[in-house]
Amino acid sequence: MRPLAALALLIIAAATRAAPASPVPHQVEIPAGKITLRAQLYKPEGNGPFPAVIALHGCGGLAGHSEPVLQRYRDWAERLVKNGRAVLFPDSYGSRGLGPQCRVKEHRLTARRERVADILAARRWLMLQPWARHDRISLIGWANGASALLWAVRPQLFVRNADQDFRSAVAFYPDCRLSAGLGWSARVPTLLLIGAKDDVSSPPACRQMIDGARGRSAFTRIVVYPGAYHDFDRANLPPHAVTSALDDVRLPARGHVGTDPKARVAAQKLVADWLSR
Repeated sequence: MRPLAALALLIIAAATRAAPASPVPHQVEIPAGKITLRAQLYKPEGNGPFPAVIALHGCGGLAGHSEPVLQRYRDWAERLVKNGRAVLFPDSYGSRGLGPQCRVKEHRLTARRERVADILAARRWLMLQPWARHDRISLIGWANGASALLWAVRPQLFVRNADQDFRSAVAFYPDCRLSAGLGWSARVPTLLLIGAKDDVSSPPACRQMIDGARGRSAFTRIVVYPGAYHDFDRANLPPHAVTSALDDVRLPARGHVGTDPKARVAAQKLVADWLSR
């Protein structure tokens, strides 16, 4: 073998050894009333205890055709695990034999009922795990999952005599229209992130909801990113208008979606800071 070729092979081998392996999820089963809720768990190495995040997928579902967790959620899981957190993704749709629900006219499960029940079941399961910090279980959700999160943190859902509540919550571009009209408030610190050009959800309704909660709620904050569309934190999604007949069924039925690199980076830092509170 020529010296330069041998040197190149050594460099590639060294880089491969140095590169940290991406965390691999494993499936867990969670009792949830009449169903068994399947979930994908990412966990740092070691025995912990680790802060934990219950992560809630959007209307497109959690899994792909050949992957238990879509890349958009794997990216966040890897980032959170790198920061020392365990991440639990309840699969609300797959556990019930359902596919993507973005374009289903009659929903068989709702954010405010079944998905909230899944959140509470996931939290009960984490409270039984010795490797989880029971006082630092947070929520993060996207779109429909973020809407479920908003229902889950309302004061009306507080469980008396509970050992600990959620530590905090982060909602990416939820549909705030119903919550804004019902006088929403939160019992745990809640951060809402949305793009100013989000025409799938409603930035004005989200701002109205957050502003209306002040003075009768735990600390809430909304950040509206100028120029950003729905799914702004998702990597490698060129901004475009959704065409129902042509686009992925995991995308919303209408509006615009797409990556906003500046907003994505800003949101990553803000989420890390918020969860560290």
